[in-house]
Amino acid sequence: MAGIYKAYDIRGVVGKDLTPEIACRIGDAFARLLQAKRLVVGRDMRTHSPEICAAVVEGMRDAGADVVDIGLASTPMAYHAIATIESDGGLVVTASHNPGEYNGFKLCGKGARPISAANGILDIERMVAAPRGPKGARRGTLETRETLADYAEHVARFADLARPVKVAIDCANGMEAHTLPAILPKTPAVRAALLYDTLDGTFPNHEANPLKEENLDPVRELVKRCGGELGVGFDGDADRCCFVDESGRTVANDLMTALLAPQFLARKPGAPVVYDLRSSWVVKEEVRKHGGAPVRDRVGHSFIKATMRKNGAVFGGELSGHYYFADNHVCDSGVIAMLSALNLVSRSQEPLSRLVQGLRRYHSTGEINFHVADKDAAIAGLKARYADGRQDELDGITVEYGDLGDPQWWWFNVRASNTEPLLRLNLEASHADLRDKRREELVAMLGEPEA
Repeated sequence: MAGIYKAYDIRGVVGKDLTPEIACRIGDAFARLLQAKRLVVGRDMRTHSPEICAAVVEGMRDAGADVVDIGLASTPMAYHAIATIESDGGLVVTASHNPGEYNGFKLCGKGARPISAANGILDIERMVAAPRGPKGARRGTLETRETLADYAEHVARFADLARPVKVAIDCANGMEAHTLPAILPKTPAVRAALLYDTLDGTFPNHEANPLKEENLDPVRELVKRCGGELGVGFDGDADRCCFVDESGRTVANDLMTALLAPQFLARKPGAPVVYDLRSSWVVKEEVRKHGGAPVRDRVGHSFIKATMRKNGAVFGGELSGHYYFADNHVCDSGVIAMLSALNLVSRSQEPLSRLVQGLRRYHSTGEINFHVADKDAAIAGLKARYADGRQDELDGITVEYGDLGDPQWWWFNVRASNTEPLLRLNLEASHADLRDKRREELVAMLGEPEA
């Protein structure tokens, strides 16, 4: 069972790391952790999700919690249900973008506030490992509820297209294939060409991870074939998405954060916008340009959401393709990000490629991964080697030299992955030669990059 309790969720291989018995224990522990009277549960389309879901519900009921089972649900759909149904929290059975043999749980407290390793997942791990306590004084009840129509109404409110826009969408056989048929009739200006829009938890066409460039190839082809103005690829549980322009070129997620932020700042002038510290400096520059307050944060949805709540932020974005919306319970949603991009394109006289062209003014390496035996020693070495730079340890180590507008500014961040045994490097510079020079320096210190 070791290894399934992650920084942001619980996840493992079914039958090996995660069994119905363990799922039942996790449900029991989760209900006890929250001292829950009522919990909301949804599940994705994986072949084993019905069995794992039934087991986790049994554990919750054993602990005395009543359960509202919403059935098939994307992660954003489950967040919406947890936030709007009177409850003490809930979870969705999903392994996000992982291959079909994986499953797990994304957990929330009241109001869809995330539960992570910092505020509950490690407690659940300890509770599951300990002898199981007595069952609750009363067994919880089970109610099934249909929430898709309500969720579709909620999402459709974010559509504000000035004209019809053709968009190519790759559902990746994941949960967006479940929610889009309810959403699209309520957003008639969205002219969607759909790909892999049948639910299939074995992911027969490609891995449901749009961060990998090869997984965007099908939507690249579709956007050109159908004459779309942009393309969108979703991950397995639909809380993330990645974009390509009308020519099929990938638009990096930090650039999309910079591109989308002004429409939210127009509604709430001066508001904070939160972005993760791997993002291009163009994000803070664009947020300031449009009157907002850029707030740099650690990587991970639980941190971004907490910072957004603390600062009253209107919008947030991560390099991983998570986009966060104050009006969506401060939660991430791939489909709301898509609608926000369509709103933007519908009001522009220029194609997406031209809109983003001006944001590609700095030079980044993208994320480079390294297998490093002693991560702490490696980071300590970087701290010593670059002691003359501005340093912070908000997440790993970030070192900055110069400022925006200087001819020779550059920065890098090296952080340990929360989900894999890797160090991750992101580096950006004012020009390409400086980027390449500093990249060579860091690779020499960290070792051969992962292919």
